[in-house]
Amino acid sequence: MQNLTAPALAEWLADSSRKAPVLLDVREPWEIETAKLAGSVSIPMRDIPARSEELDDEAQIVCICHHGARSAQVAMFLESRGFAQVFNLYGGIDAWSRQVDPDVPTY
Repeated sequence: MQNLTAPALAEWLADSSRKAPVLLDVREPWEIETAKLAGSVSIPMRDIPARSEELDDEAQIVCICHHGARSAQVAMFLESRGFAQVFNLYGGIDAWSRQVDPDVPTY
């Protein structure tokens, strides 16, 4: 698992020469209603073991949560299941809100 900063993710998403990653949001539904990244896929952390087969194990996946702890756990879990290109959004959606897009609410 690699950590990815919010500004680095913003650069990646803005770079049309790179394939966009799967943005895997592992927060609870109420959290996603409060603040989210456009185009993200929502699978709450508790559901990942049962639903990981919905994800392409060859895709580049960026795991997202509030501050980066839950998403780091999910990223490590996915790697243990054979996913090779997994990233953790360091600082989570909170870092995104503070460092990249202040229009995304903090909570």
